[in-house]
Amino acid sequence: MKDALPQTIYLKDYKVSAFEIEKTELVFDLGDDHTRVTATLSILRNSLSGEQGADLVLHGSEGLDLQSVSVDGQPLEEGAYSRDNDSLSINGLADRAIITTEVLIKPQDNTTMMGLYRSRTMYCTQCEAEGFRDITYYLDRPDVMSEFTTKVIADKAQYPVLLSNGNPIERGELDDGRHFVTWHDPFKKPAYLFALVAGTLSCVEDSFITLSGRQVALQIFVEEKDLDKCAHAMLSLKHSMRWDEEAYGREYDLDSR
Repeated sequence: MKDALPQTIYLKDYKVSAFEIEKTELVFDLGDDHTRVTATLSILRNSLSGEQGADLVLHGSEGLDLQSVSVDGQPLEEGAYSRDNDSLSINGLADRAIITTEVLIKPQDNTTMMGLYRSRTMYCTQCEAEGFRDITYYLDRPDVMSEFTTKVIADKAQYPVLLSNGNPIERGELDDGRHFVTWHDPFKKPAYLFALVAGTLSCVEDSFITLSGRQVALQIFVEEKDLDKCAHAMLSLKHSMRWDEEAYGREYDLDSR
């Protein structure tokens, strides 16, 4: 169980992370009984940390059913790592390493609405502020930023729309009526900004021309019953993108939104 009362965190106690995560590669295999999450993390020691010999301690939660851990492609025996309800620790790592973990979670039983959960007929995520640790083992803190690539696999009839952060870079059909979409976000972000949605959704589409003349595809995904409520949302989206350009000189940097 998570603590019922929030804990106070003081700035005076802040320490930089002993490790950074350059790249995060995730595979979600959504299933009725459980969801399998495979996370491959390209980690390196943080040169700004005063704890250069520290163990890697990844945040987690008691809902993670750990299936395997490997370092640089080599599976670890249980004695080579330690874990409790809140963390997974690996010692003796080189300055750079590839950490791969595989866990099983049950979004259909998740009533906290944190991490990955199933709401009626859809999978959704809520990772702010510390919900990502309910999905997989990770450095779930706002000062650790990473480049994310996310592959989502699901039954196509039940979940025809598969969404995550960034741009869709690959999609395809699999056996037994399943399909996948892979998303890539080239701009580093903390784990609390991670998002995933899978379900039967309708889409309202438009486009936006940036100040440099680049065309950005705009899409709003909603349940079919809410399609008639999207016109104002789309107009507001365009106005906000133009405002960012005119007020701050910030042009939208992905291909779609």
